[in-house]
Amino acid sequence: QVQLAESGGGLVQAGGSLRLSCRTSGHTFKWSVVAWFRQAPGKEREFVIYRDWSMGRTHYADSVKDRFSISRDIAENTMYLQMNSLRPEDTAVYYCAPRMNRLALSAIRRPEHYDYWGQGTQVTVSA
Repeated sequence: QVQLAESGGGLVQAGGSLRLSCRTSGHTFKWSVVAWFRQAPGKEREFVIYRDWSMGRTHYADSVKDRFSISRDIAENTMYLQMNSLRPEDTAVYYCAPRMNRLALSAIRRPEHYDYWGQGTQVTVSA
C-alpha cells in the first residue's frame, strides 16, 4: 500500500525559508510527476507547483514562481519543496501528490486528478 508522509513544516518569519519533505513507501515504481498543493483554513485546496521529472519541466502557481522549487532523492523515495522568501499568505497545510503518469497541462492544477495524498504539513508564516 502506497503511503506518503510530509514533514518539514513549521513557523517561520516572513522572508524566511522552509524545505518540506514528502517520503513515499509501499511501492516499487518510480513517480513520473509530483505536485504540491496547499490549503488554508476556509479555502479550497490550491495548486502550488508541478514537476515532470522525465520532461524536465516545472509549472508554478504565479504566486510562488521564483520562490519555490522542487527536487528529489530517488534513493530515499523523497521529494522536496524548497520554499524561499516566504510570505504570510503562504500559510497553509501543504500536501504532496505524486503520480505514476503525467497529466495533461489542463489537468495539473486540479486536485481531483491525483490519487495519492499525504496527511499534510502545516506551514505558518508570521508577518
